[in-house]
Amino acid sequence: MGPETAVDIAIASDHAGYALKALLADDLREAGHSVQDLGAADATASVDYPDFGRACAQAVASGRVQFGVVVCGSGIGISIAANRVPGARCALVHDNLSARLSRQHNDANMIAFGARLVGSETARDALAAFLNTPFEGGRHAARVSKLG
Repeated sequence: MGPETAVDIAIASDHAGYALKALLADDLREAGHSVQDLGAADATASVDYPDFGRACAQAVASGRVQFGVVVCGSGIGISIAANRVPGARCALVHDNLSARLSRQHNDANMIAFGARLVGSETARDALAAFLNTPFEGGRHAARVSKLG
């Protein structure tokens, strides 16, 4: 899973996304990537998704990592939280195509999943597509620059 060379990736979730986060983190490590797990620590205690979305986005925006992966129950709240951090471009995806397009056209540097909406195999496939797809640039570059 992932690009030809290993990259640094931050990953975070709330309690609802914990199991999918753990699965994806294991896959990323097995593929040779450096993974910074920013929590939640487990699925037993209810936690607030904005805290984890923001922490992951700050790691990406600061340059500490190249990409971020965030997971909550729907993916919606945690992606909104991530996108409030300047420099983070978090795409909520549901399949391989949306993951590829988020990189090709939007130069997304973060990907969000809804653990209650997307199955683990679909998430694995989408994450691999996300990591293996370069930004196309060209006509998309000016549009992405308008994102802030």
